[in-house]
Amino acid sequence: MSEKYSKQKISTYTDNGKVDRKEVIYRPIGIVQSSFKKTEGVPIQAVAGRGIEGKLIIFPEYVEGLADLEGFSHIFLIYHFHLYEEGYTLKVKPFLDNKKRGVFATRAPRRPNALGISVVRLSKVEGNILYIMDVDIVDGAPLLDIKPYIPEFDIRDVERSGWYKGKGKESFLKRSDNRFK
Repeated sequence: MSEKYSKQKISTYTDNGKVDRKEVIYRPIGIVQSSFKKTEGVPIQAVAGRGIEGKLIIFPEYVEGLADLEGFSHIFLIYHFHLYEEGYTLKVKPFLDNKKRGVFATRAPRRPNALGISVVRLSKVEGNILYIMDVDIVDGAPLLDIKPYIPEFDIRDVERSGWYKGKGKESFLKRSDNRFK
């Protein structure tokens, strides 16, 4: 994998208030396999990918970390948007709106750090292969982390959902296009 995709720069504030830039390096723990070979046509959220199968191929040095994961029906996947060119804008037109919005108020793939997150259904674990359902990830995406979905931790009552309010049903039908190339 190219170094340009594995390094992210962050800024932190020191005690004296100065910005200290540090480099953070992520190493993939595996690769996502899916039927989506390009970005166009992918469901825009995992909930809209209901029934779409995929696999996670975990690298051998991380297999021991899969112990006990099969006891969970759903997992969070954190991955790199590997097919998008470098660069981003801070205002984007999201898939479910015609108005430009701040990138952090969207789930647009071209972001300052090209990270994706999806909640998928875990069907089974066989050695280093995880069989998953409800996939909305392009084939070959570097997998950075897996976390169990735990309803008591992850379900929240929300008071507001910003510009997205009322667009829920539309998200099940919408597929990605080339707007973020």
